Amino acid sequence: MSRETAGMSPELREYMLSVSLRETGLLKDLRTETGKMRNSNMQISPEQGQLLNFLVKLIGARRTLEVGVFTGYSSLWTAMALPDDGKLLACDVSREWTDIAWSYWRRAGVEHKVDLRLGPALQTLETLVEDGDVDAFDFAFIDADKENYGEYYELCLRLLRSGGLMALDNVFRHGRVIDREALDSGTTAIRELNRRIAVDDRVDVSILPVSDGLTLARKR
Repeated sequence: MSRETAGMSPELREYMLSVSLRETGLLKDLRTETGKMRNSNMQISPEQGQLLNFLVKLIGARRTLEVGVFTGYSSLWTAMALPDDGKLLACDVSREWTDIAWSYWRRAGVEHKVDLRLGPALQTLETLVEDGDVDAFDFAFIDADKENYGEYYELCLRLLRSGGLMALDNVFRHGRVIDREALDSGTTAIRELNRRIAVDDRVDVSILPVSDGLTLARKR
């Protein structure tokens, strides 16, 4: 037993991956291709993708949301976890990035599970609420512009069913959340949302020290 979380040295992380990661060749190809892009830091880690896959299977999710697709690595992990008639509604603003995602969704044979909505995610989520999709989704993953995380959280919470699960990425902001001099808009928004979720009695919450911090919030 231990009362503290073990520090993750590069060597320990490599060991962890060597005994747990089940990344397919296609997923690795996408991660490698994205890793050569100038915005490659926007891609989640393989262990995080596998965790999302695990959680979707664990709760038996059939309808899922993703806010922020980028090149589709996280959505590919999620879509692969869904049953054949499952659906992933994915929100992004970039045709260029999501064209890469489409190519891998097709190669994986999961393109029929994905409903990509190009446009501002806030508008997409608000439309879903207006169209009566409240309490209709099982799982949501948020990994987009940090300034709007608070609004994404509130809208996804409305769209999730009771017992549904939300995952929010980058809640540590690479440690800037505890730096009093870090006053950029993204860090400020995440810091405030972390405080809000901590006392939000609508959810059960846990923060995992995976990659840049992952909040899990289960709707009560």
